[in-house]
Amino acid sequence: MHILKWTALGVGLIGAGIAGLVATGSFLTERDISQFREHVSEIGLTEVRQPVSREDIESLPAPVQRYFDFVFPNGVTTANIVRVSAEGQFRRPQTEDFNLTTAEQVIAIGEPALMFSATTPIVPGIWARAYDFFAEGEMEMKAKVMSVLTVVDEAETPELNVISLRRWLLESALFPQALLPGGPVRWEPINENSARAIVEADGLRAAMIAHFDEDGRMVFMAAEEDGDLSTSYHGSGEHVTRSDYREVDGVMVPHRFVISRASGGEIYPFFDAALTQIEFE
Repeated sequence: MHILKWTALGVGLIGAGIAGLVATGSFLTERDISQFREHVSEIGLTEVRQPVSREDIESLPAPVQRYFDFVFPNGVTTANIVRVSAEGQFRRPQTEDFNLTTAEQVIAIGEPALMFSATTPIVPGIWARAYDFFAEGEMEMKAKVMSVLTVVDEAETPELNVISLRRWLLESALFPQALLPGGPVRWEPINENSARAIVEADGLRAAMIAHFDEDGRMVFMAAEEDGDLSTSYHGSGEHVTRSDYREVDGVMVPHRFVISRASGGEIYPFFDAALTQIEFE
């Protein structure tokens, strides 16, 4: 009996220790996420944009003009920050199975900066908490099992900083104010349904090809270079499709999306999801 009591006590102490470790890890991780969100918000709120005229829009490639006519049905609106929540199926790097994932983003509109965080179950009772932060030309990426065990820890490098800038551009259909003339993005014509979006900020440059339908919807964006599928992270991905446009505060916003890796002419989806909330500030 004494052995059983001591065994039960030991198991209880171990369980309490693990619970305490997880609680502490969660507190520290969420504190970091909150601080990064606040930093992105501060960047967005300090940005002052000049009004965009009709002449400015008419100077753009034809499909981009069509796009702005569609996404701003009642005229161009202004905003500094967008806050987004989404839910869908996510595939971790170098795996094939998808798991239900919830994600949140805070994005500065006039100056490229964003904070992405997500929670993905691995097996019952065990989850991964991940975040990507990018501001002022530098990124940070982490993923932790149960918010404690770090499995991805990527500090800024020139290559990853550019990938993070491209991530901001890839998400820009959610905040098309950032794509207007006078901001960090400029457009180059390609054909009647496509144009190249180029973003330059903090000494970095990234570009993607945007494709539009006849009504002006941006239906997908694609990188012009292959991705490295061997990495332990997805980064920005190289391809995104957008659909289910709905009006939010005078802006037509796509509520469904699929973000994919792309290489060798093949596309490999890793996040198939829908918006659950979006707010402009």
